Amino acid sequence: MAEEAKYLDLPLEEVIGDRFGRYSKYIIQDRALPDVRDGLKPVQRRILYAMHQEKNTHDKPYRKSAKTVGTVIGNYHPHGDSSVYEALVRMSQSWKVKKELVEMHGNNGSVDGDPPAAMRYTEARLSGIASELMQDIDKETVDFIPNFDDTDYEPIVFPAKYPNLLVNGSTGISSGYATDIPPHNLAEVIDAVIYKIERPEATIDQLMKKVPGPDFPTGGIIQGKDGIRKAYETGKGKIVVRGRTDIESLKGGREQIVITELPFDVNKASLVKKMDELRLERKIEGITEVRDETDRTGLRIVIELKKDIDSQSVLNYLFKNTDLQVSFNFNMVAISDKTPTVMTLPSIIDAYIEHQRDVIKRQSQFDLRKAQDRAHIVEGLIYAVSILDDVIATIRGANDKKDAKIKLQEQYDFTEKQAEAIVMLQLYRLTNTDVTQLEEEAEQLRERIAYLQSILADETKLLNVIKDDLKRVKKTYKAARQTDIEDEVEDLQINLEVMVPSEDIVVSLTQEGYIKRTSLRSFGASQVDDLQKKDEDYLTHLFELNTTDTLLLFTNKGHYLYMPVHELPDIKWKEMGQHIANLIPIDSSERVIKAIPVREFDDNHYILTVTRQGMIKKSSLKDFQVRRHHRPIVGMKLKGDDEVINAHLTNGHKEIFVTSQSGYGLWYHESDVNPVGVKTAGVKAMNLKDGEWIVNADVFDELTNPYVFVTTQRGACKRMAMNQFEQGSRAQRGLVMLKELKQKPHRIVGFHIIEDDESVVIETENDDTHTVLPIEFKEQTRQNNGSFVVDTDHQGEVTNTYIQPQYTKWFHEHDE
Repeated sequence: MAEEAKYLDLPLEEVIGDRFGRYSKYIIQDRALPDVRDGLKPVQRRILYAMHQEKNTHDKPYRKSAKTVGTVIGNYHPHGDSSVYEALVRMSQSWKVKKELVEMHGNNGSVDGDPPAAMRYTEARLSGIASELMQDIDKETVDFIPNFDDTDYEPIVFPAKYPNLLVNGSTGISSGYATDIPPHNLAEVIDAVIYKIERPEATIDQLMKKVPGPDFPTGGIIQGKDGIRKAYETGKGKIVVRGRTDIESLKGGREQIVITELPFDVNKASLVKKMDELRLERKIEGITEVRDETDRTGLRIVIELKKDIDSQSVLNYLFKNTDLQVSFNFNMVAISDKTPTVMTLPSIIDAYIEHQRDVIKRQSQFDLRKAQDRAHIVEGLIYAVSILDDVIATIRGANDKKDAKIKLQEQYDFTEKQAEAIVMLQLYRLTNTDVTQLEEEAEQLRERIAYLQSILADETKLLNVIKDDLKRVKKTYKAARQTDIEDEVEDLQINLEVMVPSEDIVVSLTQEGYIKRTSLRSFGASQVDDLQKKDEDYLTHLFELNTTDTLLLFTNKGHYLYMPVHELPDIKWKEMGQHIANLIPIDSSERVIKAIPVREFDDNHYILTVTRQGMIKKSSLKDFQVRRHHRPIVGMKLKGDDEVINAHLTNGHKEIFVTSQSGYGLWYHESDVNPVGVKTAGVKAMNLKDGEWIVNADVFDELTNPYVFVTTQRGACKRMAMNQFEQGSRAQRGLVMLKELKQKPHRIVGFHIIEDDESVVIETENDDTHTVLPIEFKEQTRQNNGSFVVDTDHQGEVTNTYIQPQYTKWFHEHDE
């Protein structure tokens, strides 16, 4: 029973919760987050205090880092030596902290991410500004607590004669909290603190005139003043930080990009490697070489470019795709009143000022007490010298030191401290000159006591002391701002030719939506019929395009898919393409009805779309250009179960011909359709009766007389010249194209405006196909029903027709 009593039976969640709670409290308060008053984490404070205690200061020789680390571990921080040494090294790295708190001899790492030398090789000492953090720490200005083994005491915070949290910033991750505070310019921060002391109600905007934003030790350029303001106002915000770059001209019309400063906390070696990988993998065209020319004179990365390349586009691509430009997310969390708190700029400054008030008050009280004690002793010494012979006689008549002190106190009313000072007095101090010195010292002490009492009594004088300290630190350690600040985040424009090697290729699309691009070599070594596809599938588009072009794919649901040609899968001609749904997610009931290549999105061209229920819409081609294109984009607003049946690229001067299934055709000029926005519904294309729908709408050039070719469900085909029709206006009924029969009337299922050499494929209900050459059909009038081509009794009615795609060098044949 006694054995069992040693163990408690507790629920696991209670035990885990309790342990994790304790662990979290420790990590948050005593490891990962800085104190708002001195801006230091415990390990940093312990390192600096250990060096201070060992007199390892900036005015004395360097000392082995291992000795410092040993002192820190042995006296204050019982953790691994590597973590202590890493913290020590970081405080010495000029590219990590704005003001180094440790000066180091030897290899302390590099901006390339190289590790520092082992602590047995390096030497360290406190920097001058680190001593400012600990100035007057021996004057009871801050509280001390016992160290981990109760053999010594350590400070819970430093007096901090400058606002270190803002100057050096901080970064850390704890349990449930993280912090990211950027470094700032010392002079600017001190100016802001002094301004806030003088005007406690100062606004964010007023403070930002003093502190416009972070100032990184690596320089660079900050973009986004709104992000800075938001961070200072709320504690959280986002800015863009980019390296400093120049474009230099070389001989022979070539240029090079030179990088002289990097964004904060970016690894130079990794950045150079990434840039070279982009060149090797041909993710970007135009770079011939990437060189790191950094030496003792400063950082320099050179990116040599090919001749006649758009240097700014290359640079913009590097900004967008490498760490040459990064986002910095403010998360200003610090320990305030023992609690992790999201701090704003005013609250950080207020916490610092409040800390300084307390420090100066305690410092003044300490100095006052010391001055009063000394004044008391000096007063006793002056009196003793005035009755010197009696005092000497009294001391000579005493048995020992203790007896002498008692007799002095009893005979001359000296206090115990005064009597101690008198008996310890050295004989040479009894000269005449020393009396004068004592009187001068007494006068100085009276002035000092009065001054210190006035500080403690007058808030204004106390604040003046704080300001004087800050001004002294600013004068000694100020440095020019390194980071420039720009108001807006630049919208990076990248010329496509920079990212994509310009190459002529073949693009194919099938009726079921299988798409691919193929090299001219692979296409040229095959026959068109070698294209692998499903049994019922067929080719609908075949273009020769360039990888820098864009393909607009229009679907029956009113969407369009924006597809840069270089993003199409590169597949051999004899292999099956990739389904469009694998590239851009579309609904299973959605299908691509038309593909239109675009080289340049301009204001002079339009996209014309027509729906089954008789709507037509024209929108500027320029409006179809988008940045984000990984999902279907609305290209026409549809009502009910309406569908888009065709789309055309026009120049604003085309003729339009619309055909209904009941046999009416309407011809009008494109100017009848006014341009509207991309996501609108359009206007009426043709006057339809109930039960009618549009079969197709085609376009042709002005002042031409092309042929119209129609196919009916009964398998009849007919070719007519356009001059058999009269030009009408949009939304009219149109003219009859078939002879009306009472029994089994003909209904149009296929309509095309055809070129001389084009073939039309006819599909039937039984999946039979017929290919016809319209030019071989005799030209007929509008009043008859054409010639029968398909035996519908055996093969079923005609369900669909399409023009057999021909290999088209699109931008040679469509340049206008």
